Amino acid sequence: MDKKQERIHLLERQCERLRRRITQLDQRSNFYSWARVIIFFGGLLVSTVASLIAWWLGLATALLTLIGFAVLAYVHGKVERSLARHTLLLHIQTTYIARMKLDWEQIPSAYTEPPAENHPFALDLDIVGKRSLHQLLNMAISREGSQRLCDWLLASEPDLETIHARQRLAQELIPLTLFRNKLVMHSLLATRRAAEHVEGRRLLRWLEQHTSSTHELRLLVWGSVVLNMLTVVLFALAQVMAMPQLWSLSLLCAVIVLFTTANKRGDIFEDAVYLRYTFATLGAIFTYLEKYPYAQHTGLRQLCAPFLEDRQHSPSRLLEKLERVASAATLKNNRLLWLMINALLPWDAYCAYRLSHYKTVIADRLPTWLDVWFELEAINSLATFAYLNPEYILPQVVSRAARQQEGDKLFQAIELGHPLIPVEKKVSNSFTFDKTGEVVIITGSNMAGKSTFLRTLGINLCLAYAGGVVNAQSLHTELFILFTCIRVSDSVIDGYSYFYAEVKRLRRMLDALEQCDAAMQRPLFFLIDEIFKGTNNRERLSGSRAYIRAFVGHHAVGAISTHDLELVKLTDVLQGVHNYHFREEVIDGNMVFDYVLRAGPCPTTNALKIMRMEGLPVE
Repeated sequence: MDKKQERIHLLERQCERLRRRITQLDQRSNFYSWARVIIFFGGLLVSTVASLIAWWLGLATALLTLIGFAVLAYVHGKVERSLARHTLLLHIQTTYIARMKLDWEQIPSAYTEPPAENHPFALDLDIVGKRSLHQLLNMAISREGSQRLCDWLLASEPDLETIHARQRLAQELIPLTLFRNKLVMHSLLATRRAAEHVEGRRLLRWLEQHTSSTHELRLLVWGSVVLNMLTVVLFALAQVMAMPQLWSLSLLCAVIVLFTTANKRGDIFEDAVYLRYTFATLGAIFTYLEKYPYAQHTGLRQLCAPFLEDRQHSPSRLLEKLERVASAATLKNNRLLWLMINALLPWDAYCAYRLSHYKTVIADRLPTWLDVWFELEAINSLATFAYLNPEYILPQVVSRAARQQEGDKLFQAIELGHPLIPVEKKVSNSFTFDKTGEVVIITGSNMAGKSTFLRTLGINLCLAYAGGVVNAQSLHTELFILFTCIRVSDSVIDGYSYFYAEVKRLRRMLDALEQCDAAMQRPLFFLIDEIFKGTNNRERLSGSRAYIRAFVGHHAVGAISTHDLELVKLTDVLQGVHNYHFREEVIDGNMVFDYVLRAGPCPTTNALKIMRMEGLPVE
């Protein structure tokens, strides 16, 4: 049994334990539900009977009933919260198994914005969309975290330092299974209470619209304090020295100020409740990151430093303070008591001032906290992908200077496989580019694996540049500008034929080559499937030869698949061109493919064989 199967069995056993625990918690929850019903109605009946005997006996019985009901409600709430956590953990574990088995129906869809028009490789390599690499990797719950991971996978100009930083952090997170699971669990718990995926961006917009001037509110508080103190002093003097009842005037002024400054204070109760509720949905996640014992996990601690630096304004402390303001603001529900207290104390003014202060603090810190969370979600996706695929390896992505100093090849992959193909159907191949200026021509029969191999090269480069592990025994590569022409479609709306759409894409690829030649920094890594297949044989062959000549010897490397066996003769006249092929066999009347990449041109074709096998006439 290989490492992946062992990990699948481990996760399946964990899922079974979670199911048993969920069953037990569900039974306990049902028990407490019925117990609460029985105590409530039973206590009501007993209290009624006891009150007929003696009023104090009925009161005591009712009090005991309320205490018992409150205790049961508290315990029941704990059981319900535990049940919710275990259910979410089971959901997380089952999606892990689905990701390992490529059970796409059980893998949650991933939010992304449509990639930029004419992106150099997004659609060709199945990076986004249904059954894509992004869907397979994405463990982010927030839209922004999901989009950030997608942006990493679609980066057209990867940065070496950024790649290495992500690799280090992802490697640090791989063994922290409990941390990763709880991060996703808290995110799921938070978003289940929200109308959208995440309330963060909405909350920031709300704060921009509802932030009052803290300075003006501070002046209002002090002004109210002066009026309240004046009222007390004048009242005391009137009682002691028989002065005129001037305190009534200052009291009237305090009431007038209370009502005339209502717009400045805003709706304290509504704002406090909304801010407390909305921030609490995120606060559960932030508080978890704030209180996690990072110990020797220096990279993770450095990333989460914004939650740890200012303890006075940490997420948990802000939640407590918002709770107090919201509780104080409930006084407005009793209008008479509210008027009396505000006439004597700057109650509303102080609540508005404190709420404004907390709004400012949250507005200042929330963008940083959200950014850390989104970054952590994307890194967590890379780490989880590595954990679920223990046979994958961390690629060596190096600079050109380091590669030249070590004398390494430009690109070298050993046993490279496609991560979106199930293990039982996957065939891995080794492949190398020695230096820039090389072009590989891949020939082979229909369905032999040419297109899949091109996608295998491209999708593993995307993984490597995002900072993730790759499906290989080893991968050593320099930074490239990746550009593909694999899945070209015509456009009825724009009036493009398939051939014209392909020509336009190949023109953009040639423009990218010119930029690489001019900059002489990152080489172009291009992948072309069935070049010029939208036109006739003679023109396709002529155009393909000219196009390949344009790349040979330039600041680029790439692979081109084709059915035109005449193209393999370019190796005789162009030094940088190399031939590879896939082949097939006919066994007992069936086509058999081994999907193994071999050196040299393809010695066989199968189009007529397929036609004959399906009963079509063949000359």
